[in-house]
Amino acid sequence: MGNLVVVGVDGSSASLAAAEEAAREAQRRRAELRVVHAFDWPVRPLYAPLDPAPLQRMVKEAAQRAKSVAPQVEVSEAVRNGETVAVLEAESRAADLIVVGHRGMGGFIGMLVGSKAVSLAAHSQCPVLVVRGEEPDPARPIVLAVDGSSVGEKAVDFAFAEAALRGAELVGIHAWMPDYAPVGAGTESAERLLAQALAGRAERYPDVTVRHDVVSGETREVLIESSKTAQLMVVGARGRGGIRGMLLGSVSQALLHHGHSPVAVVRGRA
Repeated sequence: MGNLVVVGVDGSSASLAAAEEAAREAQRRRAELRVVHAFDWPVRPLYAPLDPAPLQRMVKEAAQRAKSVAPQVEVSEAVRNGETVAVLEAESRAADLIVVGHRGMGGFIGMLVGSKAVSLAAHSQCPVLVVRGEEPDPARPIVLAVDGSSVGEKAVDFAFAEAALRGAELVGIHAWMPDYAPVGAGTESAERLLAQALAGRAERYPDVTVRHDVVSGETREVLIESSKTAQLMVVGARGRGGIRGMLLGSVSQALLHHGHSPVAVVRGRA
């Protein structure tokens, strides 16, 4: 962690907001920032050569927005030929974090919302941060969805590191449904699962205040409601009970589509 943050931009207001948040992330991590735009232009004689100047100007505008919020961050610019998700997945192999806006321009340049954002989060080799709206309130906590799965451990590590970087409280939240719990499994079992998932990190992150929150309710509804008061939601790409071959779980997808705060999906290295 701490070498490279990549932000995908497409000229939309949402991607400009993503560029600003990516600059803050790069500043926290003392990392470089790369501003990337992907365009999928057919290479055939039928099509006239694409003038790259407007795309370069668009990327430069995003880079300038990034520099305006974090002047000391080193920013580079890149215009890549290729499908949006494929280009950003390739970038993720060398990055510590990919940042995108929740809504894009649409059309041939690719709209990073819905299936595009889900696909990127499912295939990225590093965590993906999907930004919503204005800069989140830094006084709010980082909320981590905990399901007790081994895959979720990477999300736990990411959430602790992010809380330390931001100087934020970390709230570990576990949703459970009493009516569907195994016989004899009460609230104590859910509390124990949550405590075990968050244990063992106090020495590495001594300054992070951690709060445990066990909530009765359907997981997606609980997390979407929690996102209303979070500065960032952190969730693993897959948890228990996933459908074989499904690269991104339904909980992660629900937060990407309906969450009220930025959402970090952790699949690759944290």
